[in-house]
Amino acid sequence: MASDGGYAAFPDPSPPGVIVGRYRITGRLGRGGMGTVWRAEDELLGRQVAVKELLLDDGMPDDERRGRRERALREARTAARIKHPHVIVLHDVVEQDGSPWIVMELVDGRSLAEILAKDGPVPPREAARIGAAVTGALHAAHAHGVLHRDIKPANVLIENGTGRVVLTDFGIARVLGSTTLTEAGAFVGSPEYTAPERMSGQSAGPASDMWSLGVLLCAAVRGQSPFRRDSLGGVLHAVVFDEIRPPVELGPLLPVVTALLERDPERRMSAPEAEERLRGYADPSNVSTLPNDIPAPTKPPPTAPAVPTKPRRRTPLILAALSILVVGALGAVALVQHHNAGNSPALAATAPGRAAGATAKTTNPSPSPSRSPATATAGSTAKPVPAGYRLVVDTKGFSLAVPDGFTRSYQPPRVFYFSPGEVFRIGIRTAAPGHGGPLAVMKAQHVDGPGTFKGYRDGFVTETTRAGNPAALWEFTWDGFGDGGGARRTYDLCWTEGGRQYDVWVSSPVAKAELGREYFDSARDTFQPDQNQN
Repeated sequence: MASDGGYAAFPDPSPPGVIVGRYRITGRLGRGGMGTVWRAEDELLGRQVAVKELLLDDGMPDDERRGRRERALREARTAARIKHPHVIVLHDVVEQDGSPWIVMELVDGRSLAEILAKDGPVPPREAARIGAAVTGALHAAHAHGVLHRDIKPANVLIENGTGRVVLTDFGIARVLGSTTLTEAGAFVGSPEYTAPERMSGQSAGPASDMWSLGVLLCAAVRGQSPFRRDSLGGVLHAVVFDEIRPPVELGPLLPVVTALLERDPERRMSAPEAEERLRGYADPSNVSTLPNDIPAPTKPPPTAPAVPTKPRRRTPLILAALSILVVGALGAVALVQHHNAGNSPALAATAPGRAAGATAKTTNPSPSPSRSPATATAGSTAKPVPAGYRLVVDTKGFSLAVPDGFTRSYQPPRVFYFSPGEVFRIGIRTAAPGHGGPLAVMKAQHVDGPGTFKGYRDGFVTETTRAGNPAALWEFTWDGFGDGGGARRTYDLCWTEGGRQYDVWVSSPVAKAELGREYFDSARDTFQPDQNQN
């Protein structure tokens, strides 16, 4: 059955009649935990509206009924404060037979959740358009001190004909500084889309809504949240602890989503920056940023390599909270300790240029007789060599895994490993530590980026660590070498270890950025310096 007004339709509407002598109910549009949404005709003004009825149980205690009524009034006050083209318009709030009713504009369209369920995932450009609109709505809400706290596809409506995007259902929104009206220990929101700080019982802020936006974008291009699991405990574990694997279908949207899915809210991308970047991606004329020829997969491909995270210790308290959540006790999320600061840096990149006249030669050095390259030294964090790769022990004092078929070229001060045709490029450099450490080095290159790389864009630097050592990640897109290969996406990790500074980067075409990131992940994870040469 087709939906009506942007809400999932239900059979047998059984309309309650006329509300306050003015709003004639003509059908039921949808129902959620907070109430039922009805289609109605405003007989005074002669227009169609949506009317939300708060569900009140006659058997509930009086104080709970009062709390429910107050929540409805709060939703009305919240929505009324926000004037934005992508926020649902509130017309009226009335009370009949002791129950509040909220009268809103009727959006003639479907929710994003229904679009995904019936039509499948949307292309990256459409996801960017939807995301930019939602981000603008969130920016307006945050400017009024309002957090939405329930960003998900079901609360994003797409108007028929115009394609207008509307953020709705501020039913669990919270005004910053106010006291929540939920019961003590209760949890409001959709766990798959909820930020880790909220799942861990920490205070929420505007950044929490931005995390949810990042998950929404993943769901838009993949059809479901990357944190979907078979149990509530599994969802909690995925959001708070598991490696974050954004879907490869994001394509060039990956940098924005990666910056939104930072577990540390202080590092998360802000609404103004996200809106600007998403609008740029959504612009049809911006072909270099978001090409239209990204193929839509006929079946779900494997997820992208994980955003690097540190291993986290599972304490008995966390395990106890998880076991409680598995049996449905949502209030237990507040017991989970917060271990997330700095644990989900965005992937980073650089795009060093190709040395003029470079020629590549194949080398696959034999392992030193004193140490097998496949055996990690004491204290090493290097991971096993993945299938389709080979381990090389380079004469410049390091080893790492490179894809089969890549060839080596030494162009001082870097060692390069090129794919056939130099489509993908891995670069390694060792040097004395730079002034201020890796973060200062990467930030300086980021600042110089527009003057160094034609079409420099989407650059950002994230402070992180590697094997407990200071590190920084840098990622950006640029227009490429001018050889017909098009725009390139590049990834870079710079860190200090054993008195040396190491720099490992991968450069790839934008259209193949997910494969480039896989090469980067493998190079980063398997890299091992030869401390004997330091």
